[in-house]
Amino acid sequence: MSLSRRQESLRGLILPVAILLAWQVLAWRASTPLFPGPWQVTLSIWKFYPQIVGQIGYTLMRAASGFLVAAALMIPLGILLGRLKTVGAIVEPIMDMLATLPPPALIPVVMLFAGTGDAAKISIIAYAAAVPLLMNTYEASKTLHPMANLVARSLRFSRLETMLRIDLPASLPMIATGLRLAVASALLVSVTAEMLLATNGIGVFIQRQQENFQIANGLAAIAFISIVGLIINNLVFQLEKRWLFWHYRSSDTHGNG
Repeated sequence: MSLSRRQESLRGLILPVAILLAWQVLAWRASTPLFPGPWQVTLSIWKFYPQIVGQIGYTLMRAASGFLVAAALMIPLGILLGRLKTVGAIVEPIMDMLATLPPPALIPVVMLFAGTGDAAKISIIAYAAAVPLLMNTYEASKTLHPMANLVARSLRFSRLETMLRIDLPASLPMIATGLRLAVASALLVSVTAEMLLATNGIGVFIQRQQENFQIANGLAAIAFISIVGLIINNLVFQLEKRWLFWHYRSSDTHGNG
């Protein structure tokens, strides 16, 4: 790491450190368990670490299940709608409407059909992940260069071969962005769904701590799931850069040009 990058990293730490120090000073002055400082939250993380990790495991399994269901259904559907221009134009307003509908609003409807078990929670998570995946895949497929159709015809590809061998690879950069948004949405909504429907998971842990006025414990769980989310997001981004190296290399070339 060069000296300039180290200096930039250090400057980037100034604001977070200042916020933490100010928070701790205010907590000392307040001197109440209802307003814990970073030190109290850190102690709670240390104390409840095994329990928090166990509860996050339930949350991650639900988030992963909902995400995989959404990816398996929405990526092919998005490519198909992008190729079927007339159908896509009819469905597009519906997609725009669904994008504005918050996933928790569907909980009463889902409960009617799926009860309150894991099927209900995974359904809500899948919906949250489906919206960015479908919209990004559809936009990528819809805006493909017309030359792609000429290439497919010259190679005598069937419609399915065209979707798999031309549409999908060409749409991958936007699909990858949708995947990152879907991962974040799945994790966020899984915590929310657990607060309303579940008997385990980090959402239930946070809610119970807040109900018992154990604010430090609740903040410890929030801090922990936030760190886990950052790690997952960074991992997905690194995988994206590795798998789509040609896209990033092209972007860097155009940027330098």
